[in-house]
Amino acid sequence: TNDYRYRGITQTNYLPAIQGGFDYAHESGFYIGNWNSTISWIGDQNPGVTAPIEMDFYGGFKKELIGKGFASDLGVLQYYYPSKGMLTSLSPNTTELYVAQNFTFGPVSGFVKFSYALTTLFGVPNSKGSYYPDLTVNYDTGVWGLTANGHIGYQYIAGQPATVGSAVQSEPNISYTDWKLGLTKDFGEGLSLSASYVSTNANRSWFMTGSNGANNTWAGRGGAVVALTKTF
Repeated sequence: TNDYRYRGITQTNYLPAIQGGFDYAHESGFYIGNWNSTISWIGDQNPGVTAPIEMDFYGGFKKELIGKGFASDLGVLQYYYPSKGMLTSLSPNTTELYVAQNFTFGPVSGFVKFSYALTTLFGVPNSKGSYYPDLTVNYDTGVWGLTANGHIGYQYIAGQPATVGSAVQSEPNISYTDWKLGLTKDFGEGLSLSASYVSTNANRSWFMTGSNGANNTWAGRGGAVVALTKTF
């Protein structure tokens, strides 16, 4: 992909990323999996720290309990960032519970999902209890293997402005909304190409990316994301 966006925020300072993972799903509905991506945001925000990879480990239960095309999903996800060096903030490692309901109505499919942080969220102080509801809708156009994609989500970040000791930090409410519109081309045999426009209304003074210098930029600005994916 040309840019790894997570909930609308660039994780690679608008540079390309290599991603991959695997899943094992049992016929009973239980599954486990791992997904990984190159990142730069932790090193960008913490000079002297090396943390080039995000590793996600997850497991849960997914089954068509309502009917065909309507899979219910419940699971837990651990975001793990192996790093070297001294972090200037809390550990970015995060654990979330999630529940999702998939749906299919003819050419329209998608899911509604709710994620809840059991720990602090990606190193933000006092953010345990943060949550992220989101909606994704896909429409199979029936033309040239193209599917239209739409997504909207709201990242609520708990405990803001944060209190550290007896001092209250000056940051305002940093919760935000993100959205995406795009197209996916299915070439068959597990190969697909996606292109989308991603943007947010994230706080410009908090969500920064770069190397703590003059080149720092807003990490939630609108932009194009193009990804080539192969599923085996």
